[in-house]
Amino acid sequence: MKDNVKFGHVIFAIVLMTAAVSSAASQETPVTKAEATEYKATSRYSDVIHFIEALQQQSLKLRVETLGISAEGRKIPLLVIGDPVPASPLELLYDDRLVVYIQAGIHAGEVEGKEAALMLARDLALESLSPYLDNVVLLIAPIFNPDGNEKISPDNRRNQVGPEQGVGVRTNGLNLDLNRDGMKLESPEVLGLVQNVLLRWDPAVLLDSHTHNGSYHEEFVTYVWSLNPNGDTALIRYMSDVARPAIDGILKEKYNTKSIPHGDFMSIKEPEKGWRPLGPQPRYLSNYFGLRNRLGILNENYPYADFKTRVIGAYHLFHALLEYCENSRNEIQQMIRAADEKTVRRGLAPTSEDLFAVEYDVRPIKDKITVNGYVMEQYQTESGRMRARRTDKTQTYTMPFFAEFFAKRSVQLPFGYLIPSPAPEAEVKLLQHGILVERLTQARTLSVQGFKVEELKGQQRPYQGHRLNSVTGEYFQEEVEFPAGSLFIPLAQPLANVAAYLLEPESDDGLLVWNFFDRQLAPQWGRAQQAYPVYKLMQPVALIKVRVGDN
Repeated sequence: MKDNVKFGHVIFAIVLMTAAVSSAASQETPVTKAEATEYKATSRYSDVIHFIEALQQQSLKLRVETLGISAEGRKIPLLVIGDPVPASPLELLYDDRLVVYIQAGIHAGEVEGKEAALMLARDLALESLSPYLDNVVLLIAPIFNPDGNEKISPDNRRNQVGPEQGVGVRTNGLNLDLNRDGMKLESPEVLGLVQNVLLRWDPAVLLDSHTHNGSYHEEFVTYVWSLNPNGDTALIRYMSDVARPAIDGILKEKYNTKSIPHGDFMSIKEPEKGWRPLGPQPRYLSNYFGLRNRLGILNENYPYADFKTRVIGAYHLFHALLEYCENSRNEIQQMIRAADEKTVRRGLAPTSEDLFAVEYDVRPIKDKITVNGYVMEQYQTESGRMRARRTDKTQTYTMPFFAEFFAKRSVQLPFGYLIPSPAPEAEVKLLQHGILVERLTQARTLSVQGFKVEELKGQQRPYQGHRLNSVTGEYFQEEVEFPAGSLFIPLAQPLANVAAYLLEPESDDGLLVWNFFDRQLAPQWGRAQQAYPVYKLMQPVALIKVRVGDN
Protein backbone atom coordinates (compact mmCIF):
# COMPACT_ATOMS: atom_id res chain seq x y z
CA MET A 1 0.00 0.00 0.00
CA LYS A 2 2.78 2.43 0.94
CA ASP A 3 4.54 1.73 -2.34
CA ASN A 4 1.35 2.52 -4.25
CA VAL A 5 1.04 5.87 -2.38
CA LYS A 6 4.66 6.78 -3.16
CA PHE A 7 4.12 5.84 -6.80
CA GLY A 8 1.01 8.01 -6.90
CA HIS A 9 2.94 10.98 -5.48
CA VAL A 10 5.61 10.59 -8.15
CA ILE A 11 3.02 10.43 -10.94
CA PHE A 12 1.27 13.52 -9.52
CA ALA A 13 4.58 15.46 -9.40
CA ILE A 14 5.35 14.50 -12.99
CA VAL A 15 1.90 15.68 -14.10
CA LEU A 16 2.41 19.02 -12.32
CA MET A 17 5.84 19.51 -13.89
CA THR A 18 4.51 18.60 -17.33
CA ALA A 19 1.65 21.04 -16.92
CA ALA A 20 4.01 23.79 -15.81
CA VAL A 21 6.33 23.22 -18.76
CA SER A 22 3.39 23.06 -21.14
CA SER A 23 1.96 26.29 -19.69
CA ALA A 24 5.29 28.07 -20.03
CA ALA A 25 5.68 26.84 -23.58
CA SER A 26 2.21 28.08 -24.44
CA GLN A 27 2.98 31.61 -23.25
CA GLU A 28 3.75 33.95 -26.04
CA THR A 29 7.19 35.50 -26.24
CA PRO A 30 6.73 39.18 -25.37
CA VAL A 31 7.38 41.74 -28.08
CA THR A 32 8.26 45.39 -27.67
CA LYS A 33 5.97 48.21 -28.71
CA ALA A 34 8.39 49.02 -31.53
CA GLU A 35 8.26 45.46 -32.86
CA ALA A 36 4.48 45.21 -32.49
CA THR A 37 3.92 48.40 -34.50
CA GLU A 38 6.55 47.69 -37.16
CA TYR A 39 8.66 50.45 -35.59
CA LYS A 40 6.01 53.14 -35.95
CA ALA A 41 5.84 53.69 -32.17
CA THR A 42 7.97 53.46 -29.06
CA SER A 43 7.02 51.98 -25.69
CA ARG A 44 5.17 53.95 -23.09
CA TYR A 45 5.89 53.37 -19.41
CA SER A 46 3.03 50.86 -19.07
CA ASP A 47 4.31 48.96 -22.12
CA VAL A 48 7.75 48.61 -20.51
CA ILE A 49 6.29 47.41 -17.21
CA HIS A 50 4.01 44.86 -18.91
CA PHE A 51 6.93 43.59 -21.03
CA ILE A 52 9.08 43.12 -17.91
CA GLU A 53 6.26 41.35 -16.07
CA ALA A 54 5.83 38.98 -19.02
CA LEU A 55 9.53 38.12 -18.82
CA GLN A 56 9.28 37.56 -15.07
CA GLN A 57 6.48 35.04 -15.62
CA GLN A 58 8.66 32.99 -17.97
CA SER A 59 12.20 33.21 -16.64
CA LEU A 60 14.14 32.42 -13.47
CA LYS A 61 17.14 34.37 -14.77
CA LEU A 62 15.53 37.74 -14.12
CA ARG A 63 14.91 39.75 -10.97
CA VAL A 64 13.53 43.29 -10.85
CA GLU A 65 14.63 45.97 -8.39
CA THR A 66 13.72 49.64 -8.16
CA LEU A 67 16.46 52.02 -9.27
CA GLY A 68 14.53 54.96 -7.83
CA ILE A 69 11.28 56.90 -7.91
CA SER A 70 11.00 59.55 -10.62
CA ALA A 71 10.13 63.16 -9.90
CA GLU A 72 6.50 62.44 -10.83
CA GLY A 73 6.32 59.28 -8.72
CA ARG A 74 7.00 56.47 -11.18
CA LYS A 75 9.10 53.47 -10.15
CA ILE A 76 12.18 53.08 -12.36
CA PRO A 77 12.73 49.37 -12.97
CA LEU A 78 16.22 47.86 -12.74
CA LEU A 79 16.51 44.41 -14.32
CA VAL A 80 19.07 42.05 -12.81
CA ILE A 81 19.86 39.19 -15.21
CA GLY A 82 22.13 36.27 -14.39
CA ASP A 83 22.43 32.50 -14.54
CA PRO A 84 21.92 32.12 -11.66
CA VAL A 85 20.55 35.56 -10.91
CA PRO A 86 22.07 36.91 -7.67
CA ALA A 87 19.62 37.77 -4.91
CA SER A 88 21.83 40.67 -3.83
CA PRO A 89 25.33 42.07 -4.47
CA LEU A 90 26.55 40.17 -1.39
CA GLU A 91 26.32 36.95 -3.41
CA LEU A 92 28.97 38.34 -5.77
CA LEU A 93 31.62 38.71 -3.06
CA TYR A 94 32.80 35.17 -3.84
CA ASP A 95 31.68 35.18 -7.47
CA ASP A 96 34.01 36.36 -10.23
CA ARG A 97 31.30 37.34 -12.72
CA LEU A 98 31.63 40.86 -14.13
CA VAL A 99 28.77 43.29 -13.45
CA VAL A 100 27.77 45.30 -16.56
CA TYR A 101 25.14 48.06 -16.48
CA ILE A 102 23.19 49.32 -19.51
CA GLN A 103 20.83 52.28 -19.19
CA ALA A 104 18.58 53.82 -21.81
CA GLY A 105 15.98 56.53 -22.15
CA ILE A 106 17.80 59.09 -20.00
CA HIS A 107 16.76 61.57 -22.71
CA ALA A 108 13.26 60.32 -23.46
CA GLY A 109 13.26 61.62 -27.01
CA GLU A 110 16.15 59.25 -27.72
CA VAL A 111 14.43 55.89 -27.52
CA GLU A 112 16.45 53.41 -29.60
CA GLY A 113 18.32 52.12 -26.56
CA LYS A 114 15.07 51.57 -24.64
CA GLU A 115 13.68 49.23 -27.29
CA ALA A 116 17.03 47.50 -27.86
CA ALA A 117 17.56 46.97 -24.11
CA LEU A 118 14.17 45.27 -23.77
CA MET A 119 14.99 43.02 -26.71
CA LEU A 120 18.33 42.16 -25.13
CA ALA A 121 16.67 41.35 -21.79
CA ARG A 122 14.24 39.04 -23.56
CA ASP A 123 17.06 37.24 -25.38
CA LEU A 124 19.06 36.58 -22.24
CA ALA A 125 16.14 35.78 -19.95
CA LEU A 126 14.33 33.35 -22.25
CA GLU A 127 17.08 31.57 -24.20
CA SER A 128 17.90 28.17 -22.73
CA LEU A 129 21.62 28.71 -23.28
CA SER A 130 22.04 32.42 -22.59
CA PRO A 131 25.20 33.88 -24.06
CA TYR A 132 27.51 35.87 -21.77
CA LEU A 133 25.87 34.86 -18.49
CA ASP A 134 28.62 32.43 -17.49
CA ASN A 135 30.87 35.42 -16.89
CA VAL A 136 28.56 38.43 -16.67
CA VAL A 137 25.75 39.68 -14.46
CA LEU A 138 23.78 42.24 -16.46
CA LEU A 139 21.86 45.19 -15.02
CA ILE A 140 19.47 47.05 -17.33
CA ALA A 141 17.52 50.27 -16.69
CA PRO A 142 15.52 50.45 -19.94
CA ILE A 143 13.47 53.55 -19.08
CA PHE A 144 15.67 55.80 -16.95
CA ASN A 145 13.50 58.91 -17.48
CA PRO A 146 9.89 57.66 -17.32
CA ASP A 147 8.43 61.14 -16.77
CA GLY A 148 9.93 62.48 -19.98
CA ASN A 149 8.92 59.30 -21.78
CA GLU A 150 5.22 59.86 -21.03
CA LYS A 151 5.22 63.19 -22.88
CA ILE A 152 5.30 61.42 -26.26
CA SER A 153 4.40 63.55 -29.26
CA PRO A 154 5.18 63.50 -33.01
CA ASP A 155 6.33 67.11 -32.57
CA ASN A 156 9.31 66.12 -30.42
CA ARG A 157 12.75 65.73 -32.06
CA ARG A 158 11.43 66.30 -35.57
CA ASN A 159 14.97 66.33 -36.95
CA GLN A 160 15.25 62.54 -36.55
CA VAL A 161 13.62 59.91 -38.75
CA GLY A 162 10.76 58.31 -36.79
CA PRO A 163 9.14 56.73 -35.01
CA GLU A 164 6.18 58.38 -36.70
CA GLN A 165 3.94 58.25 -33.61
CA GLY A 166 6.44 60.33 -31.68
CA VAL A 167 8.88 60.24 -28.79
CA GLY A 168 9.18 61.81 -25.35
CA VAL A 169 11.12 64.86 -24.20
CA ARG A 170 14.68 65.41 -23.07
CA THR A 171 14.06 66.52 -19.48
CA ASN A 172 12.61 64.81 -16.43
CA GLY A 173 9.61 65.91 -14.36
CA LEU A 174 11.70 68.66 -12.73
CA ASN A 175 12.75 70.03 -16.13
CA LEU A 176 16.31 68.81 -15.53
CA ASP A 177 18.60 67.24 -18.09
CA LEU A 178 19.60 64.05 -16.28
CA ASN A 179 22.83 63.75 -18.26
CA ARG A 180 24.03 66.98 -16.67
CA ASP A 181 23.43 65.81 -13.11
CA GLY A 182 26.46 63.62 -12.49
CA MET A 183 28.05 65.93 -9.91
CA LYS A 184 25.24 67.91 -8.28
CA LEU A 185 22.91 64.88 -7.91
CA GLU A 186 19.73 66.97 -7.73
CA SER A 187 17.38 64.63 -9.57
CA PRO A 188 15.82 61.57 -7.90
CA GLU A 189 16.69 59.53 -10.99
CA VAL A 190 20.46 60.14 -10.93
CA LEU A 191 20.57 60.00 -7.14
CA GLY A 192 18.87 56.61 -7.41
CA LEU A 193 21.46 55.53 -9.99
CA VAL A 194 24.33 56.37 -7.63
CA GLN A 195 22.77 54.86 -4.51
CA ASN A 196 21.02 51.79 -5.93
CA VAL A 197 23.29 50.84 -8.82
CA LEU A 198 26.79 52.29 -8.40
CA LEU A 199 27.10 52.01 -4.62
CA ARG A 200 24.98 48.86 -4.33
CA TRP A 201 26.14 46.77 -7.32
CA ASP A 202 29.40 48.55 -8.26
CA PRO A 203 29.25 47.67 -11.98
CA ALA A 204 32.57 47.52 -13.78
CA VAL A 205 31.14 48.81 -17.06
CA LEU A 206 28.39 51.32 -17.84
CA LEU A 207 26.84 51.99 -21.24
CA ASP A 208 24.52 55.00 -21.49
CA SER A 209 22.47 54.90 -24.70
CA HIS A 210 21.48 58.12 -26.52
CA THR A 211 20.72 59.44 -30.01
CA HIS A 212 22.81 62.24 -31.51
CA ASN A 213 21.93 65.38 -33.49
CA GLY A 214 25.05 65.91 -35.49
CA SER A 215 27.17 65.24 -38.52
CA TYR A 216 26.01 63.15 -41.46
CA HIS A 217 27.68 59.79 -42.11
CA GLU A 218 26.84 56.21 -43.06
CA GLU A 219 27.66 54.58 -39.72
CA PHE A 220 24.58 53.97 -37.55
CA VAL A 221 26.44 53.22 -34.29
CA THR A 222 28.75 55.65 -32.54
CA TYR A 223 30.16 55.54 -29.02
CA VAL A 224 32.94 57.02 -26.95
CA TRP A 225 34.55 56.20 -23.61
CA SER A 226 35.11 58.22 -20.42
CA LEU A 227 37.24 61.24 -21.28
CA ASN A 228 38.09 63.12 -18.09
CA PRO A 229 41.86 63.14 -17.42
CA ASN A 230 41.31 63.32 -13.65
CA GLY A 231 40.13 59.73 -13.86
CA ASP A 232 42.56 56.85 -14.16
CA THR A 233 44.37 57.43 -17.45
CA ALA A 234 45.25 53.74 -17.80
CA LEU A 235 41.53 52.94 -18.03
CA ILE A 236 41.04 55.70 -20.61
CA ARG A 237 43.87 54.36 -22.78
CA TYR A 238 42.56 50.82 -22.40
CA MET A 239 39.16 51.84 -23.74
CA SER A 240 40.69 53.87 -26.57
CA ASP A 241 43.44 51.50 -27.69
CA VAL A 242 42.24 48.01 -26.71
CA ALA A 243 38.50 47.76 -26.09
CA ARG A 244 37.32 50.06 -28.91
CA PRO A 245 39.06 48.21 -31.78
CA ALA A 246 37.88 44.89 -30.40
CA ILE A 247 34.24 45.97 -30.06
CA ASP A 248 34.34 47.54 -33.53
CA GLY A 249 35.66 44.24 -34.86
CA ILE A 250 32.81 42.25 -33.29
CA LEU A 251 30.24 44.68 -34.70
CA LYS A 252 31.68 44.42 -38.20
CA GLU A 253 32.43 40.71 -38.37
CA LYS A 254 29.50 39.27 -36.43
CA TYR A 255 26.72 41.80 -37.06
CA ASN A 256 27.80 43.52 -40.29
CA THR A 257 27.40 46.85 -38.45
CA LYS A 258 29.63 49.84 -39.11
CA SER A 259 30.67 51.94 -36.12
CA ILE A 260 32.82 54.97 -35.42
CA PRO A 261 33.78 56.87 -32.30
CA HIS A 262 31.13 59.37 -31.29
CA GLY A 263 31.83 62.95 -32.35
CA ASP A 264 31.35 65.58 -35.01
CA PHE A 265 33.43 67.21 -37.71
CA MET A 266 35.40 70.07 -36.23
CA SER A 267 34.96 71.98 -39.49
CA ILE A 268 32.23 71.41 -42.07
CA LYS A 269 34.30 73.36 -44.61
CA GLU A 270 37.38 71.20 -43.97
CA PRO A 271 36.10 67.87 -42.59
CA GLU A 272 39.49 66.19 -42.55
CA LYS A 273 40.72 68.67 -39.94
CA GLY A 274 39.39 66.31 -37.33
CA TRP A 275 36.58 64.66 -35.38
CA ARG A 276 35.78 65.59 -31.77
CA PRO A 277 33.39 64.27 -29.07
CA LEU A 278 31.48 66.07 -26.34
CA GLY A 279 33.57 67.51 -23.48
CA PRO A 280 35.14 65.68 -20.54
CA GLN A 281 33.15 67.14 -17.63
CA PRO A 282 31.81 64.54 -15.19
CA ARG A 283 28.35 66.12 -15.17
CA TYR A 284 27.98 63.75 -18.16
CA LEU A 285 27.38 60.33 -16.63
CA SER A 286 29.80 58.31 -18.76
CA ASN A 287 32.60 60.67 -17.69
CA TYR A 288 31.42 60.58 -14.07
CA PHE A 289 31.60 56.79 -14.17
CA GLY A 290 35.20 57.00 -15.39
CA LEU A 291 36.02 59.36 -12.52
CA ARG A 292 34.96 56.53 -10.20
CA ASN A 293 37.63 54.24 -11.76
CA ARG A 294 35.18 52.26 -13.85
CA LEU A 295 34.67 51.90 -17.63
CA GLY A 296 32.06 54.33 -18.93
CA ILE A 297 30.67 54.34 -22.48
CA LEU A 298 28.45 56.94 -24.14
CA ASN A 299 26.46 55.42 -27.02
CA GLU A 300 25.01 57.90 -29.52
CA ASN A 301 22.82 56.40 -32.25
CA TYR A 302 22.48 58.02 -35.67
CA PRO A 303 19.26 60.10 -35.96
CA TYR A 304 19.03 60.26 -39.76
CA ALA A 305 18.60 56.50 -40.26
CA ASP A 306 15.12 55.02 -39.92
CA PHE A 307 13.95 54.01 -36.45
CA LYS A 308 14.25 50.26 -36.98
CA THR A 309 17.83 50.60 -38.22
CA ARG A 310 18.72 52.66 -35.15
CA VAL A 311 17.18 50.13 -32.75
CA ILE A 312 18.96 47.21 -34.40
CA GLY A 313 22.25 49.14 -34.36
CA ALA A 314 21.96 49.75 -30.60
CA TYR A 315 20.97 46.11 -30.09
CA HIS A 316 24.08 44.93 -31.94
CA LEU A 317 26.29 47.26 -29.90
CA PHE A 318 24.89 45.85 -26.64
CA HIS A 319 25.66 42.32 -27.81
CA ALA A 320 29.17 43.29 -28.97
CA LEU A 321 29.91 44.95 -25.63
CA LEU A 322 28.72 41.92 -23.66
CA GLU A 323 30.74 39.54 -25.83
CA TYR A 324 33.83 41.68 -25.25
CA CYS A 325 33.18 41.84 -21.50
CA GLU A 326 32.68 38.08 -21.30
CA ASN A 327 35.96 37.41 -23.10
CA SER A 328 37.91 40.13 -21.23
CA ARG A 329 36.42 39.74 -17.77
CA ASN A 330 39.67 38.97 -15.94
CA GLU A 331 41.56 41.77 -17.67
CA ILE A 332 38.86 44.34 -16.86
CA GLN A 333 38.62 43.25 -13.23
CA GLN A 334 42.39 43.41 -12.77
CA MET A 335 42.62 46.89 -14.29
CA ILE A 336 39.82 48.25 -12.11
CA ARG A 337 41.35 46.73 -8.99
CA ALA A 338 44.72 48.24 -9.87
CA ALA A 339 43.13 51.67 -10.44
CA ASP A 340 41.45 51.61 -7.03
CA GLU A 341 44.63 50.48 -5.29
CA LYS A 342 46.69 53.17 -7.03
CA THR A 343 44.19 55.85 -6.03
CA VAL A 344 44.26 54.82 -2.37
CA ARG A 345 48.09 54.59 -2.26
CA ARG A 346 48.37 58.08 -3.78
CA GLY A 347 46.21 59.49 -1.00
CA LEU A 348 48.28 57.91 1.77
CA ALA A 349 51.41 59.92 0.91
CA PRO A 350 50.77 62.46 -1.88
CA THR A 351 53.77 63.98 -3.66
CA SER A 352 54.30 67.00 -5.89
CA GLU A 353 53.70 64.73 -8.88
CA ASP A 354 50.15 63.88 -7.80
CA LEU A 355 48.13 66.46 -9.67
CA PHE A 356 44.55 67.53 -10.39
CA ALA A 357 43.85 69.13 -13.79
CA VAL A 358 41.97 72.45 -13.51
CA GLU A 359 42.35 73.40 -17.19
CA TYR A 360 42.37 70.99 -20.16
CA ASP A 361 43.52 70.81 -23.70
CA VAL A 362 42.90 68.04 -26.20
CA ARG A 363 45.01 66.17 -28.74
CA PRO A 364 44.33 63.27 -31.12
CA ILE A 365 44.44 59.67 -29.99
CA LYS A 366 47.26 57.65 -31.55
CA ASP A 367 45.27 56.27 -34.51
CA LYS A 368 43.36 58.22 -37.13
CA ILE A 369 39.75 57.26 -37.75
CA THR A 370 37.78 56.82 -40.97
CA VAL A 371 34.28 58.27 -41.34
CA ASN A 372 32.09 57.35 -44.30
CA GLY A 373 30.50 60.74 -44.80
CA TYR A 374 29.03 62.93 -47.51
CA VAL A 375 30.07 65.93 -49.53
CA MET A 376 28.57 68.94 -47.76
CA GLU A 377 27.30 72.18 -49.22
CA GLN A 378 26.64 75.51 -47.58
CA TYR A 379 23.40 77.46 -47.91
CA GLN A 380 21.91 80.62 -46.45
CA THR A 381 18.76 80.50 -44.35
CA GLU A 382 15.94 83.03 -44.61
CA SER A 383 17.39 84.76 -41.55
CA GLY A 384 20.72 85.16 -43.33
CA ARG A 385 22.64 82.52 -41.34
CA MET A 386 24.98 80.16 -43.13
CA ARG A 387 24.22 76.46 -42.69
CA ALA A 388 25.55 73.21 -44.13
CA ARG A 389 23.64 70.27 -45.56
CA ARG A 390 24.61 66.96 -47.07
CA THR A 391 24.48 66.13 -50.73
CA ASP A 392 23.81 62.65 -52.14
CA LYS A 393 27.49 62.22 -52.95
CA THR A 394 29.38 60.09 -50.44
CA GLN A 395 32.96 60.72 -49.42
CA THR A 396 35.33 58.92 -47.08
CA TYR A 397 37.28 61.06 -44.63
CA THR A 398 40.34 59.88 -42.72
CA MET A 399 41.20 62.26 -39.92
CA PRO A 400 42.57 62.64 -36.39
CA PHE A 401 40.18 61.98 -33.51
CA PHE A 402 40.64 64.67 -30.86
CA ALA A 403 39.64 62.70 -27.78
CA GLU A 404 42.71 62.63 -25.53
CA PHE A 405 42.12 65.36 -22.99
CA PHE A 406 45.14 66.31 -20.89
CA ALA A 407 46.07 68.83 -18.22
CA LYS A 408 46.91 72.31 -19.42
CA ARG A 409 47.23 73.56 -15.84
CA SER A 410 47.20 71.51 -12.64
CA VAL A 411 47.30 71.87 -8.88
CA GLN A 412 48.72 69.45 -6.36
CA LEU A 413 46.42 66.97 -4.68
CA PRO A 414 46.44 67.01 -0.86
CA PHE A 415 46.38 64.37 1.84
CA GLY A 416 42.81 65.51 2.49
CA TYR A 417 40.38 68.41 2.59
CA LEU A 418 39.12 70.23 5.71
CA ILE A 419 35.89 72.20 6.05
CA PRO A 420 35.86 74.09 9.38
CA SER A 421 32.53 75.94 9.17
CA PRO A 422 29.11 74.27 8.88
CA ALA A 423 28.39 73.30 5.26
CA PRO A 424 25.44 70.91 5.45
CA GLU A 425 24.65 71.06 1.73
CA ALA A 426 28.21 70.08 0.82
CA GLU A 427 28.31 67.37 3.49
CA VAL A 428 25.12 65.78 2.19
CA LYS A 429 26.37 65.90 -1.38
CA LEU A 430 29.67 64.19 -0.53
CA LEU A 431 27.86 61.42 1.32
CA GLN A 432 25.39 60.92 -1.54
CA HIS A 433 28.30 60.16 -3.85
CA GLY A 434 29.52 57.51 -1.41
CA ILE A 435 32.61 59.49 -0.38
CA LEU A 436 34.17 58.82 3.02
CA VAL A 437 33.68 61.90 5.23
CA GLU A 438 35.08 62.15 8.75
CA ARG A 439 34.50 64.60 11.60
CA LEU A 440 37.14 65.91 14.00
CA THR A 441 36.27 65.13 17.62
CA GLN A 442 38.97 67.43 19.00
CA ALA A 443 40.10 70.88 17.84
CA ARG A 444 43.41 71.03 16.00
CA THR A 445 45.60 73.82 14.58
CA LEU A 446 47.11 72.79 11.26
CA SER A 447 49.27 74.27 8.53
CA VAL A 448 47.03 74.15 5.47
CA GLN A 449 46.70 75.58 1.99
CA GLY A 450 43.81 77.95 1.42
CA PHE A 451 42.40 79.73 -1.61
CA LYS A 452 41.61 83.45 -1.53
CA VAL A 453 38.85 84.35 -3.96
CA GLU A 454 39.68 87.43 -6.01
CA GLU A 455 36.70 87.31 -8.37
CA LEU A 456 33.53 85.25 -8.35
CA LYS A 457 31.20 85.45 -11.35
CA GLY A 458 27.87 83.77 -11.89
CA GLN A 459 26.61 83.18 -15.40
CA GLN A 460 23.81 85.50 -16.47
CA ARG A 461 21.89 82.70 -18.15
CA PRO A 462 20.56 79.95 -15.84
CA TYR A 463 21.73 76.41 -16.54
CA GLN A 464 19.99 73.42 -14.95
CA GLY A 465 18.49 75.72 -12.34
CA HIS A 466 21.86 77.30 -11.47
CA ARG A 467 23.93 80.28 -12.45
CA LEU A 468 27.25 78.52 -12.79
CA ASN A 469 30.17 80.18 -11.02
CA SER A 470 33.62 80.85 -12.34
CA VAL A 471 36.36 81.88 -9.93
CA THR A 472 39.82 83.35 -9.89
CA GLY A 473 42.10 83.65 -6.88
CA GLU A 474 45.40 82.69 -5.35
CA TYR A 475 46.60 79.99 -2.99
CA PHE A 476 48.17 80.73 0.39
CA GLN A 477 49.65 78.75 3.26
CA GLU A 478 48.70 79.50 6.86
CA GLU A 479 47.97 78.08 10.29
CA VAL A 480 44.26 77.53 10.84
CA GLU A 481 42.45 76.29 13.92
CA PHE A 482 39.90 73.65 13.02
CA PRO A 483 37.30 73.23 15.77
CA ALA A 484 35.78 69.94 16.83
CA GLY A 485 33.11 69.10 14.31
CA SER A 486 35.17 70.18 11.30
CA LEU A 487 34.84 67.84 8.33
CA PHE A 488 37.86 65.93 7.01
CA ILE A 489 37.73 64.25 3.60
CA PRO A 490 40.75 61.96 3.13
CA LEU A 491 42.04 61.14 -0.35
CA ALA A 492 43.18 57.66 0.64
CA GLN A 493 39.90 56.22 -0.66
CA PRO A 494 38.77 54.76 -4.00
CA LEU A 495 36.50 57.75 -4.73
CA ALA A 496 39.27 60.29 -4.17
CA ASN A 497 38.99 61.58 -7.74
CA VAL A 498 35.30 62.38 -7.23
CA ALA A 499 36.05 64.05 -3.89
CA ALA A 500 38.77 66.22 -5.42
CA TYR A 501 36.53 67.17 -8.33
CA LEU A 502 33.81 68.31 -5.94
CA LEU A 503 36.09 70.21 -3.55
CA GLU A 504 38.93 71.77 -5.55
CA PRO A 505 38.20 75.52 -5.81
CA GLU A 506 39.17 75.73 -9.49
CA SER A 507 37.40 72.53 -10.53
CA ASP A 508 35.23 73.11 -13.60
CA ASP A 509 32.40 70.90 -12.28
CA GLY A 510 32.66 71.10 -8.51
CA LEU A 511 30.49 72.30 -5.67
CA LEU A 512 31.72 75.88 -6.05
CA VAL A 513 30.66 75.91 -9.72
CA TRP A 514 27.18 74.61 -8.82
CA ASN A 515 26.58 77.29 -6.13
CA PHE A 516 26.86 75.05 -3.07
CA PHE A 517 29.27 77.48 -1.37
CA ASP A 518 27.63 80.75 -2.44
CA ARG A 519 26.49 81.49 1.11
CA GLN A 520 30.07 81.34 2.37
CA LEU A 521 31.64 83.11 -0.62
CA ALA A 522 29.25 85.99 -1.30
CA PRO A 523 28.76 88.14 1.83
CA GLN A 524 25.52 90.03 2.23
CA TRP A 525 27.27 93.26 3.14
CA GLY A 526 30.37 94.71 1.51
CA ARG A 527 32.23 93.71 -1.61
CA ALA A 528 35.16 91.84 -0.12
CA GLN A 529 35.25 88.20 -1.19
CA GLN A 530 35.74 85.49 1.39
CA ALA A 531 38.31 82.73 1.50
CA TYR A 532 37.08 79.49 -0.04
CA PRO A 533 35.74 77.49 2.94
CA VAL A 534 37.65 74.31 2.04
CA TYR A 535 41.32 73.91 3.01
CA LYS A 536 43.90 71.43 1.77
CA LEU A 537 46.06 69.45 4.20
CA MET A 538 49.05 68.70 2.02
CA GLN A 539 51.01 66.30 4.24
CA PRO A 540 49.86 63.27 6.26
CA VAL A 541 48.84 64.19 9.81
CA ALA A 542 47.26 61.97 12.44
CA LEU A 543 43.88 63.37 13.52
CA ILE A 544 41.33 62.37 16.14
CA LYS A 545 38.15 61.84 14.16
CA VAL A 546 35.17 59.60 13.50
CA ARG A 547 33.42 58.63 10.32
CA VAL A 548 30.32 60.69 9.61
CA GLY A 549 27.38 58.36 10.01
CA ASP A 550 29.04 56.39 12.82
CA ASN A 551 28.46 59.04 15.48
